[in-house]
Amino acid sequence: MDTSATDQITSEKLTPNTNIGAQASVQVQALLRLRELILAGELPGGARIAELTIVEKLGFSRTPVRAALARLEQEGLLDALPNGGYAVKTFSERDISEAIELRGTLEGLLARLSAERGAPPVVLNEARECLRDIDTLLGQSALNADAFSGYVSLNERFHALLSEMADSAVISKELERVCSLPFASHSGFVVVQAHSPKARDMLIVAQDQHWQVLDAIERREGSRAESLMREHSRIAQRNLREAVLSQRLDQMPGVRLIRKRS
Repeated sequence: MDTSATDQITSEKLTPNTNIGAQASVQVQALLRLRELILAGELPGGARIAELTIVEKLGFSRTPVRAALARLEQEGLLDALPNGGYAVKTFSERDISEAIELRGTLEGLLARLSAERGAPPVVLNEARECLRDIDTLLGQSALNADAFSGYVSLNERFHALLSEMADSAVISKELERVCSLPFASHSGFVVVQAHSPKARDMLIVAQDQHWQVLDAIERREGSRAESLMREHSRIAQRNLREAVLSQRLDQMPGVRLIRKRS
């Protein structure tokens, strides 16, 4: 067969999939950039934003921007307006507290299901290894910026493994949505902890809870695992109260979305 003909057939077979992959990549880029603008306060809380305005600001076409706006509405960062367009949503301290409470409830449910169903051994092993890495990190006498950054990555990894253990796509998806809200993620307040004289002590308490919930899951103790995960979220509630009173709050991503008390 002629080489050019072969190349043409190959191109015809690959182009559709390639185009789909490229479109998905652009949509993700638009979503991440738009979320970044909102959390950084470049799109003020309560401000109306139109699709064309975002297209011009980000330099993407209308299709990925439209998808990004719809996704951020689903995540709860935007409100759809009756006459078209969106408004950047704002949050009260109570909103954030309830989001953290919901996260604890969902993670508690996932932990209980993991214990009752029996977590896959390979995932349990990965979780143990992750916690050992956190132990090593927290074994330092003092934690610098790199150590806190490492903790954030390992902490997110451990919580992702906990979610994977339950093998529940429905609950995991809802948990992902909740964690996308400002300050509701598992490491949303580590920046505040980094400036606290008790930073390392607080992380050690959280790490002990990590080990305890993993032990409960391995022992198939569903109620205990659920209770521990709900208690674990109480640390974030405490950090929220401290953050609201902190003078460093303006350094935290998403803080401008919090409505100030009058």
